[in-house]
Amino acid sequence: MLETTVPKMKILQQPTQEAWIEQAIANLDIILLDHSHCERKAASAALNLMFRYPSYARLVRQLTAIAQEELEHFELVNQWLDRRGIPLAPLNAPPYGAALKALARHNEPQRCLDLLLLSSLIEARSHERLGLLAQHCPEPELARFYQGLMASEARHYGIYWVLADHYFERPVVMARLEELAAAESQILATLHPEPRIHS
Repeated sequence: MLETTVPKMKILQQPTQEAWIEQAIANLDIILLDHSHCERKAASAALNLMFRYPSYARLVRQLTAIAQEELEHFELVNQWLDRRGIPLAPLNAPPYGAALKALARHNEPQRCLDLLLLSSLIEARSHERLGLLAQHCPEPELARFYQGLMASEARHYGIYWVLADHYFERPVVMARLEELAAAESQILATLHPEPRIHS
């Protein structure tokens, strides 16, 4: 089971701009397809951390649960794609993921800290944006679907933060989080021309 006792904290430095909301609402089918890709990538990210740090028992236990939940969400989003007649297909990735990954330091244990904090930031941004979709989506049933996923995203970003706090000293965690959060907001400062969850 996923731990539910995680701190309620605001780790994003800048909120999503209005232009993204308009772009996403105007392209809901593409956003759904990209959401499918995001859930699959989130499961993969959790698994990759488990394989990279197999001796970190707490990390392995909690990320096993996250990976399972992300795959459940992947299936739920794919059911929406089926209902709307949207075939699974590749999409050009926005620069967000690669730009964040490039920020991770190469030497351990700093790399572990960075990967945990970057995952926390990605999940926090997903939580924010699913909330915006739930709030602004003109289709009530789809809006409720997004609303239902928000709690999971909040729990996930909290768990990644708690894992970082468990394995590293808090002042080190908070200082690095501030640096990475600033970079994350800067990456999203320019709206990507193609609608994506993280564009």
